[in-house]
Amino acid sequence: MLSFDEQSALNRVMELMAIPGGSGRELQVSRYLESALLSAGVPSSAFSVDTAHERSPAGGETGNLIVRLRGTRRGPRRLLMAHMDTVPLAVGCCPVLEGDWVRAASPTTALGADDRAGCAVVLTAVLEALSQGLDYPPLTLLFAIQEETGLRGVRFLKTSQLGDPALCFNWDGRAPTDLVVGAVGASNLLITIDGIASHAGVHPEAGVSALVAASLATAELQQQGWHGRVIKGRRRGTSNLGVIRGGDATNVVMPQVVIQAEARSHEPAFRARIVAEFRRAFERAVRQLKSDDGRRGTLQFVEDQRYEAFQIDPDTPCVVAAARAAEVLELPSTLRISDGGLDANWLTAHGFPTVTLGCGQHQVHTVDERLNVPEFLTACRMALALVIRADQPASSAGRSAG
Repeated sequence: MLSFDEQSALNRVMELMAIPGGSGRELQVSRYLESALLSAGVPSSAFSVDTAHERSPAGGETGNLIVRLRGTRRGPRRLLMAHMDTVPLAVGCCPVLEGDWVRAASPTTALGADDRAGCAVVLTAVLEALSQGLDYPPLTLLFAIQEETGLRGVRFLKTSQLGDPALCFNWDGRAPTDLVVGAVGASNLLITIDGIASHAGVHPEAGVSALVAASLATAELQQQGWHGRVIKGRRRGTSNLGVIRGGDATNVVMPQVVIQAEARSHEPAFRARIVAEFRRAFERAVRQLKSDDGRRGTLQFVEDQRYEAFQIDPDTPCVVAAARAAEVLELPSTLRISDGGLDANWLTAHGFPTVTLGCGQHQVHTVDERLNVPEFLTACRMALALVIRADQPASSAGRSAG
C-alpha cells in the first residue's frame, strides 16, 4: 500500500474548496496550485498559462494552467488533470468535516468538490512524489478552466503546450476505481421568439405572445416524447429546456422570449434528430399564432455543439495503466460510460485518449453535495500509483517524452 500524508491531503482539499472560483473566475485557484508546486521545488520555467479564455465566448480571468515536469526516469509522458472551476452554487462555500464526509456549512450552498477534489488529487500525487523523493516519468499537469460551461477550457486548449503525453488521466467524479472510458455528446440551443407587443388590456388581439408560442412548442415536445428522457426504439438521449426569460409588465403582450436548452446523446445522429425536432416544434408554434391583422412572430434558433460523444477502447494504454494501478492497490476497477460531459471529451477529440477516474464526489451541482473522505484518499493513492509506477502498456513504451 502506498503511503502518503493523508492529513495534508485532506487539508489541501478543504482549502481548495473554500476558494471562490466559478467558471471564468479561476485565477485564485490557479495561483494556489502554482504556489504549492513552487514551494515544493518545481521551477518557474515549468509553468505556462494558455490563452483559452481569450478564445472562449465567456472570456474569463485566466487560461488553463499547464505544468511540465521533466521526470527522474525515462518513460512515456503522463498527463494528470482536473478542472478548476465550480458551478455558481458552490461559490462562497465553507467546507465542514463531519466524520467521513465533507459538506458545505450553509444549507443553500454546494460544496465545490466538483472539481476541487480532482485538483487536490493531482496536486497531492505530485507533491508526495517530490517530498518522498520517488522516481517518476515526465509529467504534464493540466488544470483546466470553464469545464462547467461546456468544457470550454479544454475545447480551446493550446495542445502544443502539453508535451505530447502518451497516457492521460482526468479526475472528476465519484468512485476512484470507476474508469470512465466514454461520455455523452451535447448541443446547446439558444431559441429566441420575437412576438408582437400590444396593450394586453386594450388590444390584446393586436399582439402575438412569444410566451404562448414557446408554450405550444414545449407542450408538443413533451407530448411527442422529445423532452426529458428521449427513447425512440433503440435510440436514447435527453433534452431539457433549462432557462427562459421574457416580459417586463403584465399589461403588455409578451414581445420576446429567450430560451436556453440542450440535447444529449451518445449517438451523434440521434442528438441531431432531437435538435431537429426542437427546431420543427418551435417553427410550427410560431407559424400557428398571428395577430388580428395577420402578422406573425419570428424565430431565431441557434445550435452550439458543445462536445462530441466519445468512447475509447479498454485496451487503450491509459485505461490499461489505470486498471493496473487499481490492481496494485488491491482494488477492483470497473469500466463505465458517463451520461455527463467531461474534459476527456475534448482531450480525446484533440488526439489524447483520456480515462476519467472519480475522487469521492457525491450529489454534485446541488446543495446536498458531499465529499467522501475515504474515496478521496483512495483517489490520491491511485494518482500517486499512476505517477510513480515504472511499468506501462507495451503499446506505449516506444513513445517517450523526455
